[in-house]
Amino acid sequence: MTIGGIPMLKIVRVRNQAQTDAVYELTYEFIDWLRKRYPEMQNDIEVYLRHQKFDEQIRAVLTYYTPPKGECLLACYDDEPVGILMLKDIGDSTCEMNRMFVRESARGLGAGRALVEELKKRAREMDFRLMTLSALPRHHEALSLYRSCGFELDERQRDAGNSENAVLMKTDL
Repeated sequence: MTIGGIPMLKIVRVRNQAQTDAVYELTYEFIDWLRKRYPEMQNDIEVYLRHQKFDEQIRAVLTYYTPPKGECLLACYDDEPVGILMLKDIGDSTCEMNRMFVRESARGLGAGRALVEELKKRAREMDFRLMTLSALPRHHEALSLYRSCGFELDERQRDAGNSENAVLMKTDL
């Protein structure tokens, strides 16, 4: 959709098959991006994908990432899917933000920030009080965005036995 010839960014809640197809495509673009960015972590990435039941969850995104268990957002720029972000309930009024990805062609257009802010809004509407996330340490672009959106380091999670390879962050909702 354009207004006066200007392309528009829109964030939508994933609720239909066309949207889930776009999410599936974007999540595997994200995995391909991870493999290129972190070539030394190929085995870790494969273990993570199996442990998370990644393919199963992405194929059934409407089961795993819709209320009340979670949320999945799709960023569209001029009606073209360009980014995704997901939320899942991890208990005790806490949710985890994960699987943030914006296509390279859409970076710098505000899609990442719009996804994060909309997900935080949805989390509050779903009565979560705390949002956590983990990111790889060389994912500088994302870490900078998360800090600018109110996230701070979460050493509490590190103490709970989380991976030494991850930067753990949190924000109150």
